[in-house]
Amino acid sequence: MRAPIVLLALAISATVLVAQTRKTLDIYVVDVEGGNATLFVSPSGQSVLIDTGNVAPAAAVRDADRILDAAKDAGITQIDHLITTHWHGDHFGGMAEVAKRLPIKAFYDHGTTIEPQPASTAFLKDVYPGLKAQAKYTAVKPGDKIQVAGLDWRIFASGGEVIKQPLPGAGRPNPYCANFQPKEVDKTENAQSVGSYITFGKFRVVHPGDLTWNKEGELMCPVNRLGTADLLIVGHHGQPISNSEVMVHALRPRVSILNNGTRKGGQPPAMRVILNSPGLEDLWQVHFSLLSGQEYTVPGMFISNVIDEQPANIPISALDLGPGGPPAPGAAPPPPPPAHNGKAYWLKVSAQQDGTFSVTNQRNNFTKTYRVVTGTN
Repeated sequence: MRAPIVLLALAISATVLVAQTRKTLDIYVVDVEGGNATLFVSPSGQSVLIDTGNVAPAAAVRDADRILDAAKDAGITQIDHLITTHWHGDHFGGMAEVAKRLPIKAFYDHGTTIEPQPASTAFLKDVYPGLKAQAKYTAVKPGDKIQVAGLDWRIFASGGEVIKQPLPGAGRPNPYCANFQPKEVDKTENAQSVGSYITFGKFRVVHPGDLTWNKEGELMCPVNRLGTADLLIVGHHGQPISNSEVMVHALRPRVSILNNGTRKGGQPPAMRVILNSPGLEDLWQVHFSLLSGQEYTVPGMFISNVIDEQPANIPISALDLGPGGPPAPGAAPPPPPPAHNGKAYWLKVSAQQDGTFSVTNQRNNFTKTYRVVTGTN
């Protein structure tokens, strides 16, 4: 019995050593094929996972594997806090699989679903109660804080509500509200999303989940209740039913990261807003988007996953989706490319307390550092 005890002691010692030597806030934007999974690991070693990927059985296992790979790279052996932004299958799907392999100490969400679907109904009835029974559970409200050592973690949206009072340092009139036009009211789970504003020293991150257009307007008009950010984890996979100028442009992120899929997110209307954001230095993408093609994309060094089989004609617009160009009226669209189920690569952010941060593309090891610029934001 001595050998297993020794191995366990060595594993615990290694984990403690990582926690003692870590000085950065590390953020892994994990490829879960157009879903969402973002892992935060603070210098204290505490971890926060936002969402767990897709719900189909094979996809749940695949996405859990990818989350676990990021956790292993970060040197963590448990998830201290798990936030589920909302009850769509691409956001809670891998939760049970992750929980089988890593202890989860606390669960957070906006409460029960307002949009019952077979997958979410079954999960909330048969699976989630058992997971919550083994941990702490909180239905968060706007204005709540999540206690993470070394970070200031604030909830700005949840359950269809947004904060009423500006965060510290925010509250200026938002000039983009003058041209804001509400869209049709979103009655889906997207508008219920849990949104987080995270501060580490002078470094600031916004993660809005799938918060939709009108909710962005409620949050950011007539005054900007969030202020600015160094990093924006782009909302709703970069779809145009979110990502209004009142949100994206008012935040003035230096860097945005788009967790999209090959054919999900990155549509030209949203990309125009994201790429034209004042003060933006770079956009990084988890996938090359066939919906934006070459016209609204970034250089390959900033994209962590490319399509598996290069099409004969790379699309250059949202309409040119295949070798034959856009289909004739009434014709079936071209078949989608093969599913990306091979090796997946994350984007990793490492931030320092002074506001300096770097982003690394795991696929090609390209790293870019963003140093503090006095007088910006």
